[in-house]
Amino acid sequence: MTTSTPPVREAARAIVLDADDRVLLLRYDENGDFWATPGGSLEEGEDHATATLRELREELGIDEKTVELGVQLAERSKDHLVGGREVRQVERYFLARVTPGDVDPARATQPDNIREYRWWSQDELRSTSETVYPRGLADLIAAVAEGRTPNRPTILAG
Repeated sequence: MTTSTPPVREAARAIVLDADDRVLLLRYDENGDFWATPGGSLEEGEDHATATLRELREELGIDEKTVELGVQLAERSKDHLVGGREVRQVERYFLARVTPGDVDPARATQPDNIREYRWWSQDELRSTSETVYPRGLADLIAAVAEGRTPNRPTILAG
């Protein structure tokens, strides 16, 4: 019996923070309902930073001129189904600063299966019983809020 490794799907995600270090999360009602950071797979020839800005525009109607895109904060790999096919998704998470007024879902061109978006305080994120991805997000945001951005991307658990 042989086992094969699923094909790799490169993805870019944004840890979107406002001036109060609240994080913007999106709610999906698939796979048991969860919250996650905005983002998605890279298009051919696209780098991760460019994909992050595109995804913010497509999912939340954010004009890339209003985004302060920062460093890559983290990376995560996870095997899961996409379109009924198992893939190994490798995600790079970038810091993105916006104001709440920059978010305009009416301008979103590809809202996918997003059911709602919400700004979360660090306390709300730490105390919620809802599922939030990626795991370790609250600690990462706390470090950024304290001015401690990692020298190298933090590796997050699935």
